[in-house]
Amino acid sequence: MPGTNPPFRADHVGSLLRPPELLRARADHQAGRIDAAALRAVEDQAIRDGVALQQGLGLHGITDGEMRRGSWHMDFLYQIGGVGHSDHRLHIEFKNEAGTVAFSPTAHRVSGKLKLDKTIFGDDFAFLKSAVEQGGTAKLTIPSPSMLHYRGGRAAIDEAAYPDMEPFWHDLAEVYAEEIAGLHALGCTYLQLDDTSLAYLNDPAQRAYVDSIGGDGAHQHLINIRLINQALAKRPAGMTVCTHMCRGNFRSSWMASGGYDHVAEALFGELKVDGFFLEYDDDRSGGFAPLRFVPKDGPRVVLGLVTSKRPALEAKDELKRRIDEAARYVPLDQLCLSPQCGFSSTVDGNALTLEEETAKLRLVVETAREVWGD
Repeated sequence: MPGTNPPFRADHVGSLLRPPELLRARADHQAGRIDAAALRAVEDQAIRDGVALQQGLGLHGITDGEMRRGSWHMDFLYQIGGVGHSDHRLHIEFKNEAGTVAFSPTAHRVSGKLKLDKTIFGDDFAFLKSAVEQGGTAKLTIPSPSMLHYRGGRAAIDEAAYPDMEPFWHDLAEVYAEEIAGLHALGCTYLQLDDTSLAYLNDPAQRAYVDSIGGDGAHQHLINIRLINQALAKRPAGMTVCTHMCRGNFRSSWMASGGYDHVAEALFGELKVDGFFLEYDDDRSGGFAPLRFVPKDGPRVVLGLVTSKRPALEAKDELKRRIDEAARYVPLDQLCLSPQCGFSSTVDGNALTLEEETAKLRLVVETAREVWGD
């Protein structure tokens, strides 16, 4: 049941705000003032502090806050064999209430056959597991395999390596299958695949974007679901795998809008995961009606009702009302509660203080306890 196994009644997506001392250490390392070992020591302490915060609040799924990462997904994807840095940058505009925020990350390129040279984030997970006290479950977050394609499409995949896309999809799924097996061997029993594509594709503008990079926007979610299912086909017994989806999360800004209607039937009915972490913190996510496609007694639905983008604290009564509304489509016993996204998908972080982040997580725990009693 959700009260004792992941995803938990009160859960969270993963990333936490980086403390000031870690931000200073990252800047010092980039400037050559400290070495990698000194930076890692500061990261270690930030992770220990983050673990203590989570467990002290009563959370059971414990992440490392993604403290070692600059980006929630690219730090992972660049470690896949055959993937490297491109010689140009992407130009992305995120949106917020005040206007837009520009983001220009280095683009990636698939220049060779995909392979797994090592278990990515293996050492990082081992450290997290060692830091989690009794009663907690170490949870690792990694980008979904869909994300390697979504950021560049066919144009980012060298035709000399993959003249046809089917071998690309096959090799990508196999890389993830090996990664999952490697993580399980290290003791990982709670894994989250972060997949913005499955939420983005509800936005007509994003479907047009996929068309522009050589894909099929109307059906890309079906390809991504098939890809993830292939990656999970040999999943080890006793390993919970969830997916999280949002519409962009960068410095309190977003990328896409639209309810889950376009992807809901295939997503909830066909994706072979144990739980869905769903962004539901404002009108951009639409209503709960698409949840009617979630099989009863099937995957758990973690309602992301508490925003990680703004500091204002939600009212418990409003959260409970929305949980009741969602329970019209999914049994209450199948529901859980979380923030809508992480607090720091990149090193920059959202526009909250550490104290405001803590208050948000505490609110999730207290509300879940009052709703479900466990």
